[in-house]
Amino acid sequence: MWVTAKVLERIDWNDKLFSLKLTPGITDFTAGQFIKLSRVRDDKRIARAYSLVNPPGKDYCEVLAVAVEGGELSPHLRAMAVGDEIDITASAAGFMTLQEVPAGFKHLWLLSTGTAVGPFISMMLTDEPWHKFEKLVLVYGVRQVQDLAYLTQLRALEQRYPQQFKLVISVTRESYAGGLNCRIPEGLSSGAIEAAAGVSLNAEDSQVMLCGNPEMVADANNYLLSRGLTKNLRRVPGNITLEKYW
Repeated sequence: MWVTAKVLERIDWNDKLFSLKLTPGITDFTAGQFIKLSRVRDDKRIARAYSLVNPPGKDYCEVLAVAVEGGELSPHLRAMAVGDEIDITASAAGFMTLQEVPAGFKHLWLLSTGTAVGPFISMMLTDEPWHKFEKLVLVYGVRQVQDLAYLTQLRALEQRYPQQFKLVISVTRESYAGGLNCRIPEGLSSGAIEAAAGVSLNAEDSQVMLCGNPEMVADANNYLLSRGLTKNLRRVPGNITLEKYW
């Protein structure tokens, strides 16, 4: 079911990366889920999934998107202004949620690239991860510093949970003060990410959620499997929950 939403606010992080706040909101969803945005062009409905960045209970929906050259929907979203209308699904969906993560582990690792940081921010803006885990590590990988979205909000979480939360940023194509300069899989295999986090990543203590670039997800998953972690399935609980972004 589609409903018409209006752009309430937009944030431009760079010339391609942007966020849209849309009203009305979807208050009843689980952090980590997605909605679909859609438009009809030439009698054809074009729809794409976008994870919600906002936590449940807000009177708006917020999505983080990147304009893809030649894309059927994202350039249209990139051009939208406050007050413009777009169709969205009436409810959210998806299983990339903390409800799918087994209990009884000390540490939660969130490994993301690009716009895939969005669902993790939604989770971190709820109380659940902070009550469920002793330590939470967000690894946020981008190509350039200008691709870092929501950095102010993430720094605020560091201030709010100084003993519990560790933000590890890796920028692959330029240097970033205090950050790493490597792809996430290489940072895992070299030990650089664990060193930066100050937390051990292991099968006994760690739950890992992977979200983003399919190559990163595949390579990081393979490395984690080699370390003895296992895929998390409903019928067989494990350590690794993953979602590819295209």
